[in-house]
Amino acid sequence: MPELRIDPDGFLLDGEPFRILSGGLHYFRVHPGQWADRLAKARHLGLNTVETYIPWNLHQPAPGATRMDGGLDLPRFLDLAAEQGLHVLLRPGPYICAEWEGGGLPSWLLAEPGIRLRSTDPRYLDAVDAWFGALLPCLTPYLATRGGPVLAVQVENEYGAHGDDQDYLTHLAGLLRGHGVDVPLFTCDQPADLARGSIPGVLATVNFDTGAAVHLAALRAHQPQGPLMVTEFWSGWFDRWGAARTVRSAADAAAELDAVLTAGASVNLYMFHGGTNFGFTNGANRKHTYRPTVTSYDYDAPLDESGDPTPKYAAFREVIARHAPVPDAPAPEPSRKLNVPGIRLGESASLLACADRLGEAVAGPRPLAMEELGQDFGFVLYAARLPAAGPAHLRLDGVRDRAQVFVDGQPVGVLERESDHRVLTFTVPSAGARLEVLVENQGRVNYGPGIADRKGLLGEARLNGEPLGEWTSRPIGLADPGAPAYRPTQAAPVGPAFYRGAFTVEEPADTFLDLAGWTKGSAWINGFPLGRYWSRGPQRRLYVPGPVLRAGANEIVVLELHATADAGVDLRDTPDLGPTQE
Repeated sequence: MPELRIDPDGFLLDGEPFRILSGGLHYFRVHPGQWADRLAKARHLGLNTVETYIPWNLHQPAPGATRMDGGLDLPRFLDLAAEQGLHVLLRPGPYICAEWEGGGLPSWLLAEPGIRLRSTDPRYLDAVDAWFGALLPCLTPYLATRGGPVLAVQVENEYGAHGDDQDYLTHLAGLLRGHGVDVPLFTCDQPADLARGSIPGVLATVNFDTGAAVHLAALRAHQPQGPLMVTEFWSGWFDRWGAARTVRSAADAAAELDAVLTAGASVNLYMFHGGTNFGFTNGANRKHTYRPTVTSYDYDAPLDESGDPTPKYAAFREVIARHAPVPDAPAPEPSRKLNVPGIRLGESASLLACADRLGEAVAGPRPLAMEELGQDFGFVLYAARLPAAGPAHLRLDGVRDRAQVFVDGQPVGVLERESDHRVLTFTVPSAGARLEVLVENQGRVNYGPGIADRKGLLGEARLNGEPLGEWTSRPIGLADPGAPAYRPTQAAPVGPAFYRGAFTVEEPADTFLDLAGWTKGSAWINGFPLGRYWSRGPQRRLYVPGPVLRAGANEIVVLELHATADAGVDLRDTPDLGPTQE
């Protein structure tokens, strides 16, 4: 593969002027059985490059335990990109934002009290050094200087919005160089943050959605020579629970893309294909209130969540064709979708009743945070005994993020991080009654000063003004939802429960799980974690990748956190991401 060089007038590829036409495609948000399809559609759009982040928290779920298999087989993804003739921009962070859980930083960092993330704190840098020491030897064979597809590598991510520690950025750049990364390095920031987020000797690039002329001028003022590059041209936006879906018209986005290319800049579409926050991997924002991101990362992109072209695909292809060659081939057709209505989930298991099968309880004088338990995603079930019968006022400080409270297995209320309400009032039936608090990690904050986002019960727990002591804290990660002992459902369980059913398909294909009538929870098909659902919306159906299904019998499991009167679901052939707003 040819090598990229930085010239005072622009990029050179093997000595010839070159414009990067890239699209964001996160391998970890796409089923690996669909990587080749998405890459081929990037090439058809007229792109010559794809961009991806690397999520530290998935690749290294525990210190020193590095994974590069299955959906995390980054070398295979890079091989497939090369087979399509695509170059690659790698963005390894270590912080990536991406509306991803914790911005990609592993939760085990937060087990260290007072650690300063994204800084020169030695505890943080030691972990980063070890992570890059494990990651980079796997990737250096894929650098363009070794004949691979990787043209350039990013240093950190939008650091100027977080701080101005040049020593930190310089350390990361030196770390990359020290591990043999000899392709160009770059930073990216929003225009106002360029000075804080860039360092000498590393190409500065800019992120924006509109105002190309103004923002590219700001980049040129900051960096008088070198290529103009938009690392994140925001073609759409992400969604959060409790708000309308955000969309951007194809005509508006295409006009702005044309302005970028007319100015002679290189560009990376963020996103070309958004994909899905499978399992519990969505992030959250904290702007005045805590705002978790939905499961879909459709992003109103040129390819939708299921990989089908949207109006932006055709509009962007037309724009790109004005500035560069595009393949002479018909547009990709939408994939076949399945419609399987009326699937009954006839078996169930109470989560509280089977909790001992899902995690080992740890006793102590206070509730333990999720990170203290060595847990990343899912839930923690806290339990204590109530000393006396009668009226009770339970105050829980520091709920992170949503607490369902039970007394002797009966629900008595919910406390949410988004609300200032911290007190529940109920009646204790007898002395020694069992208090249980199921706390859900709804996604660690991925942007801004709140990224050190520990989960669980973090503050004091008081009953009628007095501290409650002698707690157990039980991690419930739900990596394998098949652990409960299911029984035929005679009556719907009270409180959180797993529901299981089966369905058959003749030929697997993409589909969308409709959970109308359910309230809040998560779903799995054949053990694959589809993600969270919530009647709060806007998202109403979960995307099911075709490779998850099998010809013949398939199993579906739904964890519903509240009582449900209807244990049925449908598979539909169309998505439903909710009402929209521009």
